[in-house]
Order: sequence, then structure tokens, then C-alpha cells
Amino acid sequence: MEARLNMFGSPRAMKLIKALNGATAAMEGAGLPAATQELVKLRASQINGCGMCTDMHYKDAVHAGEDPQRLNMVAAWREATVFTEAERAALELAEQGTR
Repeated sequence: MEARLNMFGSPRAMKLIKALNGATAAMEGAGLPAATQELVKLRASQINGCGMCTDMHYKDAVHAGEDPQRLNMVAAWREATVFTEAERAALELAEQGTR
């Protein structure tokens, strides 16, 4: 099986990585809690269909103290009752920005 994208061999991919790093810096600078940042990254990764990123952000969220049961609900966050209003707002913003 071949990788869909060589992240380090493509100028476009490197541009994407820089943009993603900028978005991460903006979240960190906004004072968003680490666990909420990981919820946002996880949801964006789900929308983008990146299995590697989804796995990485799931693990990072657990490391940041997030409950694995809540992480399992991120894809259906609108119907889930486990997220705060602030988390719901962050997830909505993540969806709008990603789509």
C-alpha cells in the first residue's frame, strides 16, 4: 500500500503543515484548554478523513486528561450531552473552519 501523500516531499503538503501549525498556535494563544484543543483537532481530523491524525489527536486528548468515552462521542457531538457550551462552540467553529 502506498501513502496518499508524502508530507515532506510535497511543497503543497509543507504549506498545509505550516497552516496547521499556525492554527494550533492561534488556539494556544487564545487560552483554549488543552483538552478542548484536542477535541477540535480530533473533529477536524475526522472531517478530513485522516486516520493518522485522528489516532494522534485521540491519544493526545487522553494524555491531556480527556475522558475516552467523551472522545468516542466527538463525531456525534451535536447529539451528545457530555460537552459543555464552550466545547460545543469550539466544535462548531472547528467544523465550519474545516469544511
